Amino acid sequence: MPLLDRLQTALNAIYPARCLTCGEIVDSDFGLCGPCWRDTSFIGGTICDQCGAPLPGLSGGDVLFCDSCLQSTRPWVQGRAALLYANTGRKLVLALKHGDRQEIARPAGRWMTTAARPVLQPDTLIAPVPLHWRRRIRRRYNQSALLARAMARESGHLCCVDLLQRYRATPTLDGLGREERCKTLENAIRLNPARRDVVRDRPVLLVDDVMTSGATLAAATEACHSAGSGPVCVVTLARVAKDT
Repeated sequence: MPLLDRLQTALNAIYPARCLTCGEIVDSDFGLCGPCWRDTSFIGGTICDQCGAPLPGLSGGDVLFCDSCLQSTRPWVQGRAALLYANTGRKLVLALKHGDRQEIARPAGRWMTTAARPVLQPDTLIAPVPLHWRRRIRRRYNQSALLARAMARESGHLCCVDLLQRYRATPTLDGLGREERCKTLENAIRLNPARRDVVRDRPVLLVDDVMTSGATLAAATEACHSAGSGPVCVVTLARVAKDT
């Protein structure tokens, strides 16, 4: 057995791979155990074309939209999500966002890339939804930027982590309705002036950890459009959705 393989075998014996959610031993790094995998609602089949929420029934090839997207005009073209924000999906989002579990970004980026492949064009620029600098200092990282970088590595597309700036601090959006969220985010996100030439006429894929009302993604999309970008699509790790 080659030396590197022997070293890897020894490391695996000392530090076995653990489930991302519960910590049980699993076969490979960055994986989920059987029970946690079964408790993870990966989105597939019939979905809303603008937010990625699952829809009942079988798709006949028509473009379909969920009730939320029918009621609210979205400024982006298409949207996808990898997981439902429930059970293990919710645990993964919260662990990445608030628990300093940055290693979750690697498998999450792989799942999100799989979900987003239908909306990726060859020259798509991947960019995260920004955090205000004060919140980033407290958290030490932007979870959306970690996901965007992971997607760029997985897909081979260019990632620009500082494409957008959140130059006005906003209160937490938890508990607010869509209209209140949109009003809170008004003029809070803008394009980084140094990146104007990078985005002009170029398709953009905006990345965030979770979509609830879509207000944050809408504000980020409008910032891209104001700078002369091409069509904007969005992808999130998880989507808050009604039971279907």
